[in-house]
Amino acid sequence: MNERDEQGSDDRRTVKVSKYLSKHLRHQPERIGLTLDEGGWVRIDTLLAAAASHGFPIAREELHHVVAANDKQRFAVDGDRIRASQGQSVTVDLGLPPATPPAFLYHGTVARHLEAIRAEGLRPMNRHAVHLSPDRETATRVGARHGRPVVLSVDAAAMHADGHVFQVSANGVWLTEAVPARYLRLP
Repeated sequence: MNERDEQGSDDRRTVKVSKYLSKHLRHQPERIGLTLDEGGWVRIDTLLAAAASHGFPIAREELHHVVAANDKQRFAVDGDRIRASQGQSVTVDLGLPPATPPAFLYHGTVARHLEAIRAEGLRPMNRHAVHLSPDRETATRVGARHGRPVVLSVDAAAMHADGHVFQVSANGVWLTEAVPARYLRLP
């Protein structure tokens, strides 16, 4: 195997581990016998043992590499604990304080969702909050995961002035309960 093949193999493994962590720290911890605490945290040793006992062994060094190398900083480590930074469909309290958002935030989606968004605004769907990006570039990448991206502008300053609460996760994702359609600028 040459150096390029090894790098590709390492990259694929990093992505595979990241997806595995996302699935079990955000959506299905019980699938591998994990119990997250109220803040979404689990001991790293417990996670590694659960993954190994379910046929997906992860070395501690590999876990730390995946956490550090993840371009979206999807995971947070605090001492001997790990959690997903946001995006859970299981009930957790991330303990994020309210924050004053910038004037505009952005949401990446695809055209097939625009009709529902025009009618209902942005809803969290199977998550606990609507996820918003601080810039158009990030929102474009988010939307592109599902097809040709469409970026919506959110008048976050007006929402905040009207009493809507915002939080920002450790990795810079802005969270709010919902975005009523009147605060959206759609194409």
